[in-house]
Amino acid sequence: MSNLEIFDLSVNSFHGPIPSGMGRLSKLTWLNLIQNKLEGDVPQSIFNLSRLELLSLTDNELSGNLPFSIGKGLPHLSRLYLGGNRFSGRIPESISNLSKLITLSITDNLFNGHIPITLGNLQELQILRLGRNQFTNDLSTPEQDFLTPLTKCNLSSNLLLLGLGDNGLNGVIPESLGKLRSLQRLEIYNNKLQSSIPHSFCDLKNLYYLSLRGNKLYGKLPSCLGDLISLREIYLNDNTFNSIPTTFWSNELLLNIYLGNNFFEGPVPQEIGNMKSAKEISLSGNQFSGGIPSSIEQLQFLTYLDLSNNKLDGQIPQSFASLKELEYLDISRNNISGSIPQSFETLANLGYFNVSFNELSGEIPDGGPFRNFTTYFFINNKGLCGASRFKVEVCKKNEHRPSIKNKVLIYILPSIAIVVVAITIVILFTMHRRRKSSFSPLLNLPLRLAQERISYYEIVRATSNFDEENLIGRGGHALVYKGIFSDEMTVAVKVFNLDVQSAFKSFDIECQIMRNIRHKNLVKVITSCSNFDFKALVMEYMPNGNLEKWLYYPNSRSNIGQRLGIMIDVASALEYLHQGYSFPIVHCDIKPSNILLDKDMIAHVGDFGISKLLMEGQETPQTRTLGTIGYMAPEYGTAGLVTTMVDAYSFGILLMEMLTRKSPTNEMFFGELTMRRWVSESFPNTIMEIIDAELLKEKEKTISRTHQKSLTSIMELALECTADLPEERLDMMSVLKRLKMIRTELT
Repeated sequence: MSNLEIFDLSVNSFHGPIPSGMGRLSKLTWLNLIQNKLEGDVPQSIFNLSRLELLSLTDNELSGNLPFSIGKGLPHLSRLYLGGNRFSGRIPESISNLSKLITLSITDNLFNGHIPITLGNLQELQILRLGRNQFTNDLSTPEQDFLTPLTKCNLSSNLLLLGLGDNGLNGVIPESLGKLRSLQRLEIYNNKLQSSIPHSFCDLKNLYYLSLRGNKLYGKLPSCLGDLISLREIYLNDNTFNSIPTTFWSNELLLNIYLGNNFFEGPVPQEIGNMKSAKEISLSGNQFSGGIPSSIEQLQFLTYLDLSNNKLDGQIPQSFASLKELEYLDISRNNISGSIPQSFETLANLGYFNVSFNELSGEIPDGGPFRNFTTYFFINNKGLCGASRFKVEVCKKNEHRPSIKNKVLIYILPSIAIVVVAITIVILFTMHRRRKSSFSPLLNLPLRLAQERISYYEIVRATSNFDEENLIGRGGHALVYKGIFSDEMTVAVKVFNLDVQSAFKSFDIECQIMRNIRHKNLVKVITSCSNFDFKALVMEYMPNGNLEKWLYYPNSRSNIGQRLGIMIDVASALEYLHQGYSFPIVHCDIKPSNILLDKDMIAHVGDFGISKLLMEGQETPQTRTLGTIGYMAPEYGTAGLVTTMVDAYSFGILLMEMLTRKSPTNEMFFGELTMRRWVSESFPNTIMEIIDAELLKEKEKTISRTHQKSLTSIMELALECTADLPEERLDMMSVLKRLKMIRTELT
């Protein structure tokens, strides 16, 4: 077809290599092979099609290096798209000879090295996407920063989009940034930059979109941000900025503002109400204090507001009920008091409302969107009451208010009497208790855990005298039985083997850890039974057993969505243990048999028998009690060192096991071949060869490229979690965010 000019096979399922004979189509001006399954090197002949204006090979499985000749045989090329493949090596400097190039997109590959200085010769270039590669700075010429290639000659006069996210760029953001005067979109997220934002940033008068998240940037935000009237979206989260100028809040045209996970402090200014166009605002994970500004009521287009993980106090503004577009509101983990406004029932679009871990009291509204909310959104607010589905106390309706005198007679005097009597009973009970006490709730368990009085003999009856048929779990310190009480309540009873010396300590540790923590993905302890020769925990029953049995059951069938959901559940639990409690809690033994599945296949982390509570000011603790071989971090297995990164490592191994359906103790792993090494040597080129075959099918068809990318992303995350050095691993908050992003892309 020697006269063919346009050849478009995009969005199909063609596979195999690109035929070299395609290079003989000498009149071809447009070659589009986007979204297929083509693999191998790109034939050298393609780069000699002298009339070619567009070459798009995006989203295939092509690999190899770009040849030096790419800049010699394509004099008319204006658009080059190579993203979403496996190209590697360096960008040839000859690419600067493509003088007509307007768009260069090579995102999501394995290119490395530094950005060629000769890119500055592409004076027509408008779109430059180099994100999701392995580019670093040119360390051989320290006087050059990563922007030097892009600010040379007249490139800055035309460049509209610059994408450098997800690379290895380090150092500072240079003053030369201001030369990119036409820039409308700037993406340098998830790199290793360590600096403040230079003042020259104020020269970017056309900037519409800015993302610098996920670096180590610091200092005060530029005062000119409020003057950039073209700016609509700004993402500065996950850095170490510490100050916001008052002028920032004057930009009435900003739509999306993400400033979470920095070090901002002081009150949230009332001037936030000036941002009349704002749709999404995130200030979470900072140190903001004081009350929630009532001026937020002026943001009538607001759909998303996240103020969680700060030090805010005061009450929830009643005026928030006027935010009719609001879909997401998170003010959890603050010191908010007062009640939840009843008027919030009118927020018809509200689909997420989280006020957990505050000091709220009063009745939880029960109408409007609250009909769809769960108890998870309200936990750890001791004063809340309401409908039974929220698992809080039923509200008491007072018909009249007693006088102060009556209050003294009715409440205070009886309370004093009750305390005196209770103390007397405790003293007498302690002096005269018998060896076979029927039941003794642990004094260090909160009242809500021990309010059900269950005797030893009731436990015996519920488990049919600890019948073997009711045995549902077996561990080093305990046996777990299924029990059904007379009221038909089904529970799991963990009976500790007191013949094992460490069982007493294990029981005490679990009670200490479990007495205050509450999370939807942790196994709930209902109560305990303890005397001299019997110790047991009565826990929530999980009908689907543990993850190990579910994963390796012979006829088990599960897709990537189900396994990803379980991984997110476990990550949520660990993120809470590490950062959601007064002091970090390290589980120390994350593995499939310690993860239980309820009737809805929601995962719950259990068995805290060897966990560690990292108290403030405590040095990194050492322990002789080790976890399970194959899941232990190197520093834990060799020296007994315990940090939260121990759990991160175990979770990384768990991710690998979930996708490969291979245990780290499988017989194939011996000598120097470990689970991590096996995965690392397969990543990324042959990673699909070790994935569980069940995950590579969708209704008997091969899974989509999107699913393959998700699997690869999860494996990449697993490798980051299992780095040899603890300081190089990801914390569980970052892991949870990445997994949720993968799930979003998957759906």
